[in-house]
Amino acid sequence: MIDIIITDPALLKQLTEATGPILFRDPDGNVVCQTAGRWGVPPSDLTSPIHMDELERRRQATKGGRPLADILRDLREKHGE
Repeated sequence: MIDIIITDPALLKQLTEATGPILFRDPDGNVVCQTAGRWGVPPSDLTSPIHMDELERRRQATKGGRPLADILRDLREKHGE
């Protein structure tokens, strides 16, 4: 990774206010690089394909489970690590 220090206040303002992907262009208009958008922030129009009622039904239908430590122990015993 390369760190680039931005000291131009106007550019800093543009970057911090950006809400989506950013295209960086040189003075001739050629794309230098681009970002994928804000990290860890899903698009505002993103919706789950599963309705909240279905998610709640699935949560209530779940009957416990096993602790991860037990699962890992069983796998180590079975596969020898």
